[in-house]
Amino acid sequence: MVRALLVRGMLAGLAAGVVALAVSYLLGEPRVEAAVAFEESHAHGHGEELFSRTLQSTGGLATGVLLFGTAVGGVAALAFCFALGRTGRLAPRATAALVSLAALAGLYLVPFLKYPANPPSVGDPDTIGTRTALYFLMMLLGVLLASAAAVLGRALVPRFGAWYASVAAAGALVLAVGLAYALLPGVDEVPADFPATLLWRFRLAALAVQAALWTAFGLLFGELAERVLRPGPAPAAARTPPPHPAASVR
Repeated sequence: MVRALLVRGMLAGLAAGVVALAVSYLLGEPRVEAAVAFEESHAHGHGEELFSRTLQSTGGLATGVLLFGTAVGGVAALAFCFALGRTGRLAPRATAALVSLAALAGLYLVPFLKYPANPPSVGDPDTIGTRTALYFLMMLLGVLLASAAAVLGRALVPRFGAWYASVAAAGALVLAVGLAYALLPGVDEVPADFPATLLWRFRLAALAVQAALWTAFGLLFGELAERVLRPGPAPAAARTPPPHPAASVR
């Protein structure tokens, strides 16, 4: 059963990647092109490109998004297997939606609010290693803190009930994330003359891509998981018992 759900999770992730690819191409690529044009207009020299912008915005973008969708779809399917039955009486569709929402919040929203996505020409190349490490650290903290909040909420249910336990766990999560935001260093390397509107629209596009990915995955995988875990009734012909031998003799 786990293998069946894992395969369906990867297929749902691949299909969700197609949706995210469309959103990225329509909303993200125009902002990337504008940021590249800004960078080229302020560059003193032209470096050699290993891959052309055309290849980056088509084949490169498609490969990255589809592989990412397939990989996270498999991981989310395993998380679904762990969460199923441990989140109350939620049906497979509702559990898949809950897992997708938690993944969007923990894997993207939590690090995004501290270290938002930046277009080309924003950021010092010398600090890319530090910025990447901080982003993945915030991502890891988001997953761990969300998991701890879920465990806390489940532990508080017998004493306070489901509603108050959920409110207490959500409050603890917000407090812990806020503390992590305060302790981790900030990063502000946006050029003074970079268009604020372009930066804002690029970040909104990046957020829309992730929202499209996880929304599509939750809906698709929820439907596939429902069919695996709750197969429909057998056809009427299959349920009809064969005639008794004595009836045929008569």
